Amino acid sequence: MKSKINIPDPLKKNSEKHNPLSHKTFLTKEVLVILDNEMGITSFNGKAQAVLGPVLKYGNTLKIDHFIRKKDCDIVKDAIHATISKGVARNNICAQMKMIQGQHIPILFSTYPLYFDNKTIQGSVFSFKGRKIIHPTEKTAIATFGNSPLMEQKSLLEALPEGVFTVNTKWQIASFNKAAENITGYTKQEVLGHYCWEIFRSDLCDLGCPLRDALETGKIGTEQDVRILRKEEGPQTILVNTGVLRDDQGLIVGAVETFRILTGNLNPPKKPKTFSDIIGQSKVIQRLFKTLPDIAASEANVFLTGESGTGKELFARAIHDNSSRAKHPFVAVNCSALAETLLESELFGHEKSAFTGATKTKPGRFELVKQGTLFLDEIGELKPSLQIKLLRVLEQKEFERVGGTIPIQLEARIISATNKDLFRAMEDGSFRKDFYYRLRTVPMVIPPLRERKDDIPLLVNYFIRVFNALFKKKVRGLDTGVMDLLLSYHWPGNVRELERTMEHAFVFVKGPVILFDNLPQIDIFTKSPIHKPLYPNGLSLTREKIVQALVQTEGKKKNAAILLGISRTSLWRKMKTLNLLG
Repeated sequence: MKSKINIPDPLKKNSEKHNPLSHKTFLTKEVLVILDNEMGITSFNGKAQAVLGPVLKYGNTLKIDHFIRKKDCDIVKDAIHATISKGVARNNICAQMKMIQGQHIPILFSTYPLYFDNKTIQGSVFSFKGRKIIHPTEKTAIATFGNSPLMEQKSLLEALPEGVFTVNTKWQIASFNKAAENITGYTKQEVLGHYCWEIFRSDLCDLGCPLRDALETGKIGTEQDVRILRKEEGPQTILVNTGVLRDDQGLIVGAVETFRILTGNLNPPKKPKTFSDIIGQSKVIQRLFKTLPDIAASEANVFLTGESGTGKELFARAIHDNSSRAKHPFVAVNCSALAETLLESELFGHEKSAFTGATKTKPGRFELVKQGTLFLDEIGELKPSLQIKLLRVLEQKEFERVGGTIPIQLEARIISATNKDLFRAMEDGSFRKDFYYRLRTVPMVIPPLRERKDDIPLLVNYFIRVFNALFKKKVRGLDTGVMDLLLSYHWPGNVRELERTMEHAFVFVKGPVILFDNLPQIDIFTKSPIHKPLYPNGLSLTREKIVQALVQTEGKKKNAAILLGISRTSLWRKMKTLNLLG
């Protein structure tokens, strides 16, 4: 939380019912005030402090009627409300400011929306300016406006989480905020005065530049993905919004661009972290990658354990594909998908007339796989009677068809897997200990996705490529807030659930960027601590709703604020009002 600034009160001797703007104030710079969704003051620049004085107090609602004449108050309030509720920017609207002496001066004011990463409006920027010195002897006050909009507005620009830069009509960079420095790798001193294409080196600089479109058409450009080159770290995809800057006569004097990193984009890592078709850069996955070549080169039975959806079959296939058996079949059997009466026949095969319906001899999976790899998935579901038979096969390296008497040599390698807690199953007698220890010559534990969050961006990139081909779309990546959500979610369904989530998003995505509205709205978000706001813009908030949000987010105010659709500052103020701070 920002610390409060001690605001001087130069008008303490005067009546505070009037506007604090004195007749000696020189309006040559722009007054900037940042408001939350309820017009609560969250930040302001030095000029605002000098001009508005005691009207500005952190956390208080901005009192428009304290410094705007009565007949113009509704115009100003309507503009701010339109910005907060609909995201509509209002530029250079005329109004009159009240003076202490009862005079008025004309001003031009503007309002601009402020967004969270997930495109939820978190507040607005209210600004106005004028430039004439008002002398006590003058009967009327006339203000004119001629300063360039390209003037440096440090307090506002540096407060924004997005990169912001402006150019003049010669395409020279005139301002560059801290977030822009962090994203591009360039410092402000390195870029000021340079042409923007020299710094960004975008794939659209020569053709299709969003900033050029804004300058030539005067129209606002929104949410366009652009690939740039960082100073030293290679390509980076960003989401760009553009607009034009005008003087008081309405002439275009430059352009402004805001941008943020597009996460989950298709820029490939310098060194792809893969083994066969397994993707991962997390430490736990890298440790498994180091062991896989040795496991593949051996003939030992492998026992894979892990939650459902972690990719146990993918690891089994990777072992097979990197072994000397790669030219032979890989046969997978889901032990829980077949009826107990059919499972023995499926594994070992049967002779003609071995049972009712056996009209001909049929080889089983053990026989069909030959010198390949047999993958027994969900082996924890086998009944003890079949466990005994499989144990004999593993020990003697031979089997017989159901109804047959001729031994058949087992040539295949066995890889088994389960998501069941076999230690508990052995304790209650549903799984034989001797069978368990025969299977687990080489055990491998596949970690759940919640323990390998570093792999999520790589997996997202992979699914984007897969589903772009399947859906014939050109998705480039995720909105930053969407990636934050994916990283914060606990993924009970693991990689399989992430894959289905991405597939759902591709059904509904319309442009190059996957947004919150494209994600499934059941299960994934209702159980996640951070998700789409339940109460957009903080409307109709009650004590019960705030408590509910805090309980759902385990007391984390930042997450609760996102859930409620308000800023953290607004949540703190509401909690203080409702005596919830404890």
